[in-house]
Amino acid sequence: MADKLDMKKALRDLYAPGMDPIGVQVPALGAFAIDGDGDPNGNQRYQACVEALFSAAYTLKFYAKKRLGQDWAVMPLEGEWWSRDMDSFTAGRRDAWSWTLYIVQPDFIGSELAAEAVELARKKKPLPGLADLRFERSAAHEAMTILHRGPYAAEGPTVSRLHGSIAERGWKLSGRHREIYLNDPRTTAPGSMKTVIRQPFSR
Repeated sequence: MADKLDMKKALRDLYAPGMDPIGVQVPALGAFAIDGDGDPNGNQRYQACVEALFSAAYTLKFYAKKRLGQDWAVMPLEGEWWSRDMDSFTAGRRDAWSWTLYIVQPDFIGSELAAEAVELARKKKPLPGLADLRFERSAAHEAMTILHRGPYAAEGPTVSRLHGSIAERGWKLSGRHREIYLNDPRTTAPGSMKTVIRQPFSR
């Protein structure tokens, strides 16, 4: 059996940046994805989406290990955030936000195997979010990224530094704000939280 793949190490620039903005090349990545709207805090839809994603991701991990002899560490939750009215987004009016949540999968995973794993997860526990789950592959792109330490609500200055670094180079924001949650907020103190923030740009 092949060694267990650690994608966070293989994609270190994407998943372990420092606290200063850096440019990264984001490759095309396959992922389970699911959409929603509104403030994630106390949002039953948001919680259902997270539960469905991890159910499918762990089912796929064990299914692929049996089928392909391949094993990997399940990746952290990621989220893209935006609003039709970007003033609402920058002002933090979360009730007007839209989001897509992701869990990235290894390159050798395709849509057929992913769909089989979702069906297995549904048979094991018919979570409502599984019906809305999809497998997609993103396009490769350039982005700036930075690590934020602390609570989610205190991300503002870190995001401003990231956007400022893009503007200083004469580039423009292009694409959705993405966050990668390296800790479980249920078991990690807010001050110890680590969140990767990534912003695509165009030259």
